[in-house]
Amino acid sequence: MAEVIQERVEDRLPELQQLERTGLFSHAEIKAIIRKALELEYRIQRRSLLKDDFIRYVQYEIHLLDLIEKRRARVGYTFKKDEIEDPIIHRIQSVFRRASIKWKDDVRLWLSFIAFCRKWASNVHLSKIFSSLLAFHSNKPGLWILAAKWELEDRFSSESARQLFLRALRFHPRCPKLYEEYFRMELMHAEKLRKEKQEFEKANMDVGNLEHAEEILTGELARIIYKNSTSVIKSAKFHVSLLSIARLFDFAKDLQREIYNDLKALHADDPVTWDYVARQELVIESQPVEELPAAKQAKAKEVGRREERCCAVYEEAVKTVPTEAMWKCYMNFCMERFTKKTSSRLLRKKRLERTMVAFWKAHELKLLPELQYRQLSKLLLHRQLLKESLEVADAGVKLFKKSVEMWQVKLEALITSESHEMSKGFEQAFEYLKPQICLPLWLTWAQWSEDAGKQEETEAIYKRAIFGLPGADSVPVKEMYLNWAYRSGGYKKARDVFKSLQENRPFSVDFFRKMIQFEKEQESCKMENLREYYERALREFGTNDSDLWMDYIKEELNHPLGRPENCGQIYWRAMKMLQGESVEQFMAKHALYQAGRL
Repeated sequence: MAEVIQERVEDRLPELQQLERTGLFSHAEIKAIIRKALELEYRIQRRSLLKDDFIRYVQYEIHLLDLIEKRRARVGYTFKKDEIEDPIIHRIQSVFRRASIKWKDDVRLWLSFIAFCRKWASNVHLSKIFSSLLAFHSNKPGLWILAAKWELEDRFSSESARQLFLRALRFHPRCPKLYEEYFRMELMHAEKLRKEKQEFEKANMDVGNLEHAEEILTGELARIIYKNSTSVIKSAKFHVSLLSIARLFDFAKDLQREIYNDLKALHADDPVTWDYVARQELVIESQPVEELPAAKQAKAKEVGRREERCCAVYEEAVKTVPTEAMWKCYMNFCMERFTKKTSSRLLRKKRLERTMVAFWKAHELKLLPELQYRQLSKLLLHRQLLKESLEVADAGVKLFKKSVEMWQVKLEALITSESHEMSKGFEQAFEYLKPQICLPLWLTWAQWSEDAGKQEETEAIYKRAIFGLPGADSVPVKEMYLNWAYRSGGYKKARDVFKSLQENRPFSVDFFRKMIQFEKEQESCKMENLREYYERALREFGTNDSDLWMDYIKEELNHPLGRPENCGQIYWRAMKMLQGESVEQFMAKHALYQAGRL
């Protein structure tokens, strides 16, 4: 193996000599490159090969190429690239090829190889790489699309791209994305041919054999793909995606019209169809009956007309297809338009009216999902429409009484509107909800009470929450209760709360650390109190928290009233109590601390 490695390093000597001779690298830098090359070669030539070693090799060589490029730009030297860069590129390709064959299932490795070749190598290499990649990963449509796009955009070979798409469709005959990209490719090809023809005609050049059939120029191939794909994939969403692609090409008006008519005929009962048809009214200009003097007012009026036409289509849709999905599309449209900024007060008012009318109709039919109740209530709340927000939230909790998220939205609306029925709202929520999901509501109630300055009520809420929440759900409430006690009543109040909860398990480490921090903030920080807090914390978390033991030792060493002689005893207690990896972590931290490095 040593002879092979030595030979490979010696193969680098001509390019390294050129680097030194041209002044791009110094002699010391060349020696460093050789040392690194030896190390990397040994790693990729040993018996037990690791993928990371190949990646490091490639990364180093690519960084070297980038550095050479920067040095060339700095000194203005552009010669001898075939003697310097080309051998490095070939070496990287060779290593990439070995790695991608050994770990052929790693798609990211293949894609890195492709990205390198697109930047540094020739198209011939890339064509072979894509062939190998698709042979191993023919089950991934995205890779077929990547290869076809490269053929079309980099090699300008529409025929090769077409062949790749046809091969891909044999493996994935029902893949919508493949059909969409194939459809787009044919339209792009037709557009390119039309532009070429126009340029030739402008220059009065004889195109001769370059003349293409009129069917190809009008996108007939794309139409065939459309017909074939929709016979296989009978989905309104797929139909709409093809129509959206066709609308990007101005010459394909007839094709757009055909797809649009087929969409309405084949998927008349699909909400996606009605949603698309309704939204098209936004882009169709209307003929205004009268012109307003101000341009902004005229624009707002035109937008209003378009939105009214959209809503008229949606109204017809919810009568024809009275489903939750259809009402969801209608409400999404109304909310999207409502969030649009406009300086027209009349337009804002109309949008609000339309949204609320649509909402109440859907609510009466019980055809709206919970998410839209929450979204609309939050949207109205954000716009300071407190009454409407509360009405929507009330309607939501009546239908979804067991949803904590819905109650949370209602309570936020009550808080923002400064309602006098806050406590009643929380009590109603707890009647319908299971205790184990009520934590967000307890935290919201406590925060609201604290912000309102109601100390007695806040403390009562915290106590109820701690005893009302099961198990670990009460832990964050205990931390908030301790924080609130310190903010509102100082250290004495916090210590009273700590003592009242010290046997009310479970706890978190932060609960004890907060109390330790409160003690340290006092002018007369008592060491016996710190010991008490540390001992109680270690009783709960001494088996797995090595940092807690280290902090205890530091406290005994650094506190004016600490007892350094206790550190040895604490150390041995830690060694007995800690389990698993925590023992090794503690020993390492203790050794570093004694050495003055921690």
